[in-house]
Amino acid sequence: MKLNKFARILLFFTIATLLSNIFRFDVFSVKESLKSIPNWLYIVVMTLLEGSGILVGTIIGLKLLHQRKTIAASIFGSSFGYSALMMVIPVILFLVFGVNNNFNMNKHVYGLLVIVCTLLYCIIEEYGWRGYLQEELQDLKPWKKYTLIGFMWYIWHLPFLSETSLMSNLLFLAGLILGSWGIGQVVISTRSVSASACFHLIIQILLYNSLIKNGINQNQKVIIIIVCVVLWVFILKKWEKEDKLKASKQRI
Repeated sequence: MKLNKFARILLFFTIATLLSNIFRFDVFSVKESLKSIPNWLYIVVMTLLEGSGILVGTIIGLKLLHQRKTIAASIFGSSFGYSALMMVIPVILFLVFGVNNNFNMNKHVYGLLVIVCTLLYCIIEEYGWRGYLQEELQDLKPWKKYTLIGFMWYIWHLPFLSETSLMSNLLFLAGLILGSWGIGQVVISTRSVSASACFHLIIQILLYNSLIKNGINQNQKVIIIIVCVVLWVFILKKWEKEDKLKASKQRI
């Protein structure tokens, strides 16, 4: 790996890890100082703060990388319509099901708010891992590329600070490496960060998003995930077919 590439990646990762985790672990008790603002605004602000590190790191990394090559991925990729359609599906489902909460908000309004914020957060993350880092490591063999992305994704989460079980950490690492490969294929196919963010959303719904975690029951989670994945796969197939058709017409 060339020194300038290594320096860009190190700068991106250092900013992403330090800044995001300052707010994720609430080092400066920011959450307490924000309690006086409206609940909906609190949720939006905390979403942006927890994603701020990777957002800032990505902006800097992409700016430096763009000076040397064209970036393949963008927020909507090769189709704004299909990207938007993929994101609308979970938004509708969360609005319909609603999410129970401790903010005394109507569960349907809260469901809409929390899924929009979570999608925004996933887009921020995906711009870092897939939009920037996957592009930066494009010259590596696939197994090396996805292993490295998965490992950096794991370190960024700092899971070993709250979960000391070796097996749990190894399973988490393996899941992120596998996820890096799977979500990476979506970006290669569509060039859309929004599309990859939709699949990232599954992890948030299942496990880690504290705003969603206990607000919907297991059956609702299963229904939401199955409906989303089935429709997303259908959309991706049509998307790929249309892109191939466009490419073939351009060659004529």
